[in-house]
Amino acid sequence: MRLRGVVQSVTASTVTVKERRGETIALGLAPSLVIQEVFPIELGDIKPGSFIGTATVPQPDGAHRAIAVTVFPESARGAGEGSRPFDLQPDSTMTNATVADLAEAPSGRTLHLKYKDGEKAVVVPVGTPVVSFRPGDRGLLVPGASVSMTAQVVNGTPTAQRINAGRSGFELPY
Repeated sequence: MRLRGVVQSVTASTVTVKERRGETIALGLAPSLVIQEVFPIELGDIKPGSFIGTATVPQPDGAHRAIAVTVFPESARGAGEGSRPFDLQPDSTMTNATVADLAEAPSGRTLHLKYKDGEKAVVVPVGTPVVSFRPGDRGLLVPGASVSMTAQVVNGTPTAQRINAGRSGFELPY
């Protein structure tokens, strides 16, 4: 399962999160827990050849408008490549792909994305959150931290396997 929310409390073996729909959930921390710091970057940091993930929503004219964009570090190239439904907003999708080309526009950029079984053009308006990530540690898990995580039930207990967290009040876009 995927959870998004704000850390309420942390112990050596648990994290309690107030999920975005208001529910407070206590989770165990897996021994192999992976923590990543998510941080903001600029729209101009996206270049041809960048491997990105973007949450999009369809527009009435058939275009795809980005809600948020993640520029992956080179070590994550190919991770989750493709396009699929996403649970951020109704009708949203997540596309992980390589930027084949881009076009500047006064209102932002249009990214031409290519992935294993297809391609997609995505409009990224000015002001759209653009982020990247790097390895993090448990020091990011403090009350008030914005997080997204994947968890699974282990021995009857919801257990965080991977946590993405913002530092110093940075709110994750997804």
